[in-house]
Amino acid sequence: MNLKKSYVPTIGYTKLCEIDKCSCKRLEFGIIELNQGDSVTVNTEEKEYAFIFMFGNADVKVGENDWKQVGKRTTVFEGPAHTVYVPRRSSVTFTGCNHVRIGVIDTPTDKDSQPQWRKPEEVKIMTLGDTPMKRDAHFLIDGDTNADYLTIGESFVEPGNWAGYPGHKHDVNNMPVEAEAEEIYYFLFDQEKGYGFQSLYTRDGEIDETYRVKNNDLVEFPKGYHLTQTAPGYKMYILWLMAGDVQGIYRTNDPDHDWVLK
Repeated sequence: MNLKKSYVPTIGYTKLCEIDKCSCKRLEFGIIELNQGDSVTVNTEEKEYAFIFMFGNADVKVGENDWKQVGKRTTVFEGPAHTVYVPRRSSVTFTGCNHVRIGVIDTPTDKDSQPQWRKPEEVKIMTLGDTPMKRDAHFLIDGDTNADYLTIGESFVEPGNWAGYPGHKHDVNNMPVEAEAEEIYYFLFDQEKGYGFQSLYTRDGEIDETYRVKNNDLVEFPKGYHLTQTAPGYKMYILWLMAGDVQGIYRTNDPDHDWVLK
């Protein structure tokens, strides 16, 4: 089972994970990349969408909203992202103001909502864990936004540190402890040659995979425990995206290793 893919930077809209074409049943991911003056239009149909501005900026037109120069960062390591949420049965057009890269996340929905531009000052920022499990997390789409089924954020892992350790999962509904949610990680590093490792496993051994991940790699988590480490010398960026009936992060840790946190 190969759950790792790689994005080759391409002008336009590149779909990377699609329902019925990947391991996820309700979560999709792609990337829009534009140069100045290029445009892409996305019709949301029966899905809700979130657009994460990784770097660069673009004009965004959705319904009566005509938002100018959305996005600010020149790299993902320059503070929180701008995010645009677009509900189902909508059309949204992006026109590049310069070279821009936008993460595209969607999931089927049966609910109506309103478009939303969430700016960096609205992003909740937390530092999670202690060294060697320390990372900063930015919560971009959650229950405080207009989204219904998406939970999305960015994590920044210091060189040599782990993220999500011990291995944790969210593949059964056992609220308020754990909620079922599929997830995808997309990786970038502060140097072109940077790399890290992504593991995914189930206790019964059905899945037991570890991938060496580099810039523009992504890994799907349809189920199972997952944990991440970045190599010494390289700071890691993770765009993490989840889709489930319950928004938020409700997870359980691998009981064999949960003692580490106590």
